Amino acid sequence: MRNLVLTLSILAMSAGSVTAKQPLREVSDIDDAVFDVAVANKIRKECPDISARLIKAITLYRSVRSKARSLGYTDEEIEAYGDSKQEKARMRAKGEAYLRTNGVVASDPQSYCAVGRKEIQKSSRIGSLLREK
Repeated sequence: MRNLVLTLSILAMSAGSVTAKQPLREVSDIDDAVFDVAVANKIRKECPDISARLIKAITLYRSVRSKARSLGYTDEEIEAYGDSKQEKARMRAKGEAYLRTNGVVASDPQSYCAVGRKEIQKSSRIGSLLREK
């Protein structure tokens, strides 16, 4: 009986400290990294003069997964976030807005190149994922 009371007391005390995880989209370290990859990917696809730094991208991917795991997210939760059509659409819209704000005209590949070069020169995370051919 004493063990049962002790166990219930411990569970009751720890229950107050247990909190639900926020969605990964609300974890800025994760979401910002995914955004930067999405923008860099769009730039390299649209600009014929810029390519991807694949090793950097893979390293960032592993770092983001590791960060998410350290925050208590499971591989299934991480993959659900990455595979979500809703999240992909949100990221696409956010990226397109960012690119437009920075002077990209969807029908002009050179406008993507200009933004890519600017990001490379700034040494931003987006720029670190890109290189000029």
